Amino acid sequence: MRYRVLIEQDEDGIFVAECPSLPGCISQGRTRNEALENIQDAIKGYIESLKKHNEPIPPSIEEEIIEVTID
Repeated sequence: MRYRVLIEQDEDGIFVAECPSLPGCISQGRTRNEALENIQDAIKGYIESLKKHNEPIPPSIEEEIIEVTID
């Protein structure tokens, strides 16, 4: 499954990662890569909890990236 993750660096230099499709699913790390690893674990745990409680699982996203050239 694929979910969009937003990463921002806070005023203390910590990277905060959030998954908007999963309310409250937030993690952090000292580096961008650590934050990504941590949010991946958080997403897995979130989805496992949804399954355990027979809650609906938000659908995976599909995205396309296009390149536009401007003359």
